[in-house]
Amino acid sequence: MATPPPPQAGPYGPYAAQQPQQPGPTGPYAPPQSAGPYGPYAAHAPHVLPQPGPYGSWSAPQPSYGCRFCGAGPAAEATVRGHQGMVVLMRFLSRRGPFCRDCGLATYRRMSSDTLWQGWWGPLSLLITPLTLLLNLGPRAAFRRLAPPTGGHRPPLDPGKPLRRRPAALLFLVPALFLLLAIPTLILIGVPAGDDTPHPLVSGQCVRNEGDWSHQKLLVTDCGAPEAQYRATRPSLAPGGSCAPGDFLALPAYSPEGTVPYCLTPLR
Repeated sequence: MATPPPPQAGPYGPYAAQQPQQPGPTGPYAPPQSAGPYGPYAAHAPHVLPQPGPYGSWSAPQPSYGCRFCGAGPAAEATVRGHQGMVVLMRFLSRRGPFCRDCGLATYRRMSSDTLWQGWWGPLSLLITPLTLLLNLGPRAAFRRLAPPTGGHRPPLDPGKPLRRRPAALLFLVPALFLLLAIPTLILIGVPAGDDTPHPLVSGQCVRNEGDWSHQKLLVTDCGAPEAQYRATRPSLAPGGSCAPGDFLALPAYSPEGTVPYCLTPLR
């Protein structure tokens, strides 16, 4: 009977051939073939880390300052205001930016135009409306300094006609003309009314009568002037008797006491 040959010595000793074989490259513990960009087990990472920004990996997102209507830039932060007068009630309107040049001018012109014909119908609104229009001049100047809008997600608003070329501007002229004409009219009305007020006479003054004797209008005049007609001599009830023959009596309203008539002696 033949004897089997003895086992050959392997690289790890004479019994190396009887050792269990190690799992191959496809086993559960196969070493990685190559290291990934974030370590040898990058393939099993559930998320990929974000790339670092210019100020670090956790820099906050930068806010957008585009126009509120079209998203274009450059844009200016401003508030456009409007006013509505409703006899007893009133409304204060406002719209805040940012606005690009075209959207800002369109908003300014529309709200100011509405204020020109809606803002006058109330006692307090007569004062508030001009103030509102003056406040809107600041945003208007800021919009006009901006460059043309670019980079928006939609076309900007159409600014339309300038405010002075809109029909509402004509309505603004009505109260403006009324105020301009009312002041001179009141002055002209007040001047004759002031002349009709009787001024107390003093003995020795010369006067002229521009009315009739039942409705006297005695005006103090220089005694040397040709239009001087009478001289106020004394009260008719003063000591020494009544007025001289041919004298006239001034109405009691022309006396300091308001009750005693003065004697008026004709100069000619």
